[in-house]
Amino acid sequence: MKDYPDKMTPEEARQFRDDVLNIVSQIPSGQVTTYGIIAAWAGWPSHSRMVGRTLRYTPGAEQLPCHRVVNREGRTAPGWSRQRLLLEQEGVHFKPNGHVDMDRHLWEP
Repeated sequence: MKDYPDKMTPEEARQFRDDVLNIVSQIPSGQVTTYGIIAAWAGWPSHSRMVGRTLRYTPGAEQLPCHRVVNREGRTAPGWSRQRLLLEQEGVHFKPNGHVDMDRHLWEP
């Protein structure tokens, strides 16, 4: 069963990391995707939190458009105030509640 991080082999964990970084690198400017969509595309649909950890702790990930990854409701990452500014600079619209307008900007690979 592929549902728990502790069941990932080291090779699967490396492949997951590589898949996550590859997917994030493809998110077009002006669009966003979610941690859950990335996890599903990487083959581990219940690992959305691990996507966030991968982006936070992988050296070099800051060179990728990580700001284009939000949660399923369109909320930006807590504690990263610059994320909204970066998205707005790309033309991403936010709803009055502060969430990304997912109907307009969701990218699904």
